[in-house]
Amino acid sequence: MRIRASGGLVSVCLGIVAGLGGYTFRYAEGLSYLSDDPRACVNCHIMRDHYDSWVKSSHHAIATCNDCHLPHDVVLKYVMKAYNGWNHSKAFTLGTFPEPIRIRPVNLVELQHNCIRCHRGMAGPIAGHADVELGSARCTTCHRSAGHFELD
Repeated sequence: MRIRASGGLVSVCLGIVAGLGGYTFRYAEGLSYLSDDPRACVNCHIMRDHYDSWVKSSHHAIATCNDCHLPHDVVLKYVMKAYNGWNHSKAFTLGTFPEPIRIRPVNLVELQHNCIRCHRGMAGPIAGHADVELGSARCTTCHRSAGHFELD
């Protein structure tokens, strides 16, 4: 005996999933994450300290969150935004994020790449050292408060 779902039941289920997804996307201000506006990062209350410290930092006038934390290739930027968005929404919904929140290894690699990209004139000789290439030394090891003033 074959059990077949009626077209109406499938439509109702798809409608519920689409409705809940749309409501959640709107409630979470999902469209704001497609911009480069640093205020989008503060949609999550846990990011408030990071935003406030960035406002006080040396990079405030010249770099947004995306400038430091995301690839500059347009396609890779939005792939990383989607990846981070999925992980952030899952962690915040389930309450499985560490406090204080910490940068993930994949984002740390991008941060290091962007430090060197922007500061290549002065960082070029340093970036060639083996410990930098191996990832055991990072720009933020010595310049911890460059992007986030006095943030642990």
